[in-house]
Amino acid sequence: MRRREFITATAAAALGLLPKRSTPAKNSSSRDARPNILFIMTDQQSAGMMSCMGNKWLKTPAMDRLAASGIRFDRAYACNPVCVPSRFSLQTGLMPSAIGMGHNGDSREAAVTEVMIRQSLGRLFRKAGYETVYGGKVHLPRKMKGIQNLGYRNLTSNSRRGLADACAEFIKGKHTKPFLLFASFINPHDICYMAINDCNRANGRAPMGNTDSKTCETVLDRARNSGDIGAFVDAHCPILPENHQVPKNEPEGITLNYVNARDFRAYIRANWTANQWRLHRWAYCRLTEMVDEKIGIVLDALREAELEQNTLVVFTSDHGDMDSAHKMEHKSVLYEEAVRIPFIMSHKGKIPAGVIDDTHLVSNGLDLLPTLCDYVGIETPEELPGKSLRHLVQGEDPQRWRDCLVVESQNGRMVRTDRFKYCIYDSGENREQLIDLEDDPGEMNNLAKVQDYKEILNRHRLLLRDWAERTSDKIAAKYIHTG
Repeated sequence: MRRREFITATAAAALGLLPKRSTPAKNSSSRDARPNILFIMTDQQSAGMMSCMGNKWLKTPAMDRLAASGIRFDRAYACNPVCVPSRFSLQTGLMPSAIGMGHNGDSREAAVTEVMIRQSLGRLFRKAGYETVYGGKVHLPRKMKGIQNLGYRNLTSNSRRGLADACAEFIKGKHTKPFLLFASFINPHDICYMAINDCNRANGRAPMGNTDSKTCETVLDRARNSGDIGAFVDAHCPILPENHQVPKNEPEGITLNYVNARDFRAYIRANWTANQWRLHRWAYCRLTEMVDEKIGIVLDALREAELEQNTLVVFTSDHGDMDSAHKMEHKSVLYEEAVRIPFIMSHKGKIPAGVIDDTHLVSNGLDLLPTLCDYVGIETPEELPGKSLRHLVQGEDPQRWRDCLVVESQNGRMVRTDRFKYCIYDSGENREQLIDLEDDPGEMNNLAKVQDYKEILNRHRLLLRDWAERTSDKIAAKYIHTG
């Protein structure tokens, strides 16, 4: 059911979303009928990496199950396509620039305040009487001082099968009050190590020896041990995307600050063959399927515990992966593959099933906290830039939704409107990029210097400048267009 069909859905289904009409959780006090919250997050999963998105190269039955039972937002973006900044936003509802953060390397110096910690997701829910539990990968700014300081009990630091099993055990246990369970899985992030290890081997170095690397190598060995790698690629690996080549007018800042920032990124962009890129895409699919299986364990536990009708499930990822677009892998850059992520909300009997919202711009980092607070009746901290998605989920067109959405990166800023996308980078002679996503979804044609688009370019410059002023983005203020 597409968004336009969803708006005509029955009012009864929509009204069922109100917390006061929720069914009490199993084994919980009948006096507290607020819904449980199960938040499931993967790491480095692009929006298109689900079979429910029409991707025929992988099968994700658990993610598909969530999409079929709820609403999938197709225009959802991360606040920053890197782990630590994105995860900071998910916990606080603030842009990473609020703490002077552009990338993971800023973690130690990021200016996290006590007010930000006090108003973070876990603290707010714990104060409201929720049992707040966190399991898996953390990766937050140093001054946040860990998940316990953010109001969570540490369920497990294992972000793989151990997390799935721990979540299942917790869900099936006795609950005397509603819970917020934050499940943070590691994969498909292990795909990072294919490029890193290939570059190491080419330069006479050994592959990395950590668990992430070994997991990626084990997946790739299934192809390498097939006997004829070329035949394996032809038979099993995804074809290259239409936007595999480097755009002619790509801003120089992308090469200067992202491609050349790490030796392996530059190496693979210059040296990988078509077969290597296709093998990378195949491994990315397998690692995504691997985490989908773990998510299935958690969802099965929710069903077995008979908690589906009183649990709001939210699924997303911290950022995407370039997946061979523009001869890049990894993250960081402001192309769609890295910044656009899955975002699904499901609540059995409360959220109409099988809805696809392909109209509204959603920021997972900004909108998550206001949305969850809205669902359980917690007052949202003032002056947060995000919005609650509850009205959209209920099929109500809010009087005013955002007309643009901003994404930050280490060396650039992006503003997305209904049809266009504008990016500006802090270095290089050719710093701006304007894309018509309707005609050019692969982002191959930079319109920033095309005279016919000058008015559109100036409008997006102004939108970004106004956003930076409203959010006190001092980093971008140094280089965004002011003309």
